[in-house]
Amino acid sequence: MDETTINWVLAIACLLAGIGIGALGYHLLNARAGDAQHLRQRLAERERELAEFKDGMGDSLERIARLAENLHRESQDLEQEAEEARDRLGSRSLKRQAMEAVVPEPAATEAGPAVPRDYADGDHGTLSEDFGFKNDEDAARPQPPRH
Repeated sequence: MDETTINWVLAIACLLAGIGIGALGYHLLNARAGDAQHLRQRLAERERELAEFKDGMGDSLERIARLAENLHRESQDLEQEAEEARDRLGSRSLKRQAMEAVVPEPAATEAGPAVPRDYADGDHGTLSEDFGFKNDEDAARPQPPRH
């Protein structure tokens, strides 16, 4: 082989090596650019999800506000109905007034059952004010034996 052929082989080998190194560098640099593009895409997806979440929260808060307003309105309606019922039930009904006009109430002089009392008749009941205190009459009485 002569010198010219070796130069050509060496030039072709260097050209192929340069192309290989260039392709490898492009691939490595492009991979980092691809990773950056992938990160940008993920960031855009996250921002979109966050915007949807914020919109959902706004809708949810509006719904909660409407429900609270409805609850407040219903509680006011309930209070009004309770007041009306109290007014109706607190006063005598027309039917009761008509019955009282026709039939007078019985007199209080009629004997009815005795009202229970919280005190005893006489001086020696267990609920009398001086129960348990010794007086002159009690001192004269003999005491029962204690065992």
